[in-house]
Amino acid sequence: MTIPMIQLADGNVIPAVGYGTAGTKGNVGTQAITAAIHNGYRHIDTAYNYENEGAVGQAIKRSGVAREKLFITSKLPGRYHEHDKAIEAIQESLYRADLDYFDLYLIHWPNPKRELYVEAWQALLDAQRFGLIRSVGVSNFLPEHLEKIDQETGVLPVINQIELHPLLSQKEQRAFNAKHNILIEAWSPLGGTGSKNHQTILKNPDLVTLAKKYHKNVGQIILRWEYQLGVLPLPLSRNSERQASNLAI
Repeated sequence: MTIPMIQLADGNVIPAVGYGTAGTKGNVGTQAITAAIHNGYRHIDTAYNYENEGAVGQAIKRSGVAREKLFITSKLPGRYHEHDKAIEAIQESLYRADLDYFDLYLIHWPNPKRELYVEAWQALLDAQRFGLIRSVGVSNFLPEHLEKIDQETGVLPVINQIELHPLLSQKEQRAFNAKHNILIEAWSPLGGTGSKNHQTILKNPDLVTLAKKYHKNVGQIILRWEYQLGVLPLPLSRNSERQASNLAI
């Protein structure tokens, strides 16, 4: 299966669908991530706070797919927004995953009570200059946070990863990010596995009707809708068959 690629504002390219790994740990997690790679995923999204960067690194080794054919993302936790601590955390993430670089590294959230996200952003820019990361982005940033880092550093992220699904379409956020050439990634693109939102979405009568019309499941209809919005979805499933269907959009 060939996954379309999206060109980022910095010139790098990223697979148009990724695999989310939140809550996927240990050997079971490694098996699920390895299965995702075997099912065709080339974009794997992890985070320091997920405590599974080691499992991601092990899955890469088990998969047999060359590192340069994979796109690996991780994220900086809010407690490490001081510049030197951020650099150390990025290095630690790389050690855990046994990688030389991340294709993308994000500030996990702005942690506005501490007001250090501009310092964290500068650390990511420095880590990019050092060769530790290739593209830099953010997660859960609102327009005012993006405007502030632009004012302070003159550099905007290439990606903003936010919650987005049919019950939270983020119209204003999408418009702002599109205006500034920032690609949106959707976490919980299906409303969150096992959550009330997820169950509500899967039973939505309009989506069920569309799924029957196009001979797809509801999850595929949603992921295709997000893709056509210009959003990069990050579905999460430990089931190999579901992983494959989430990619077949």
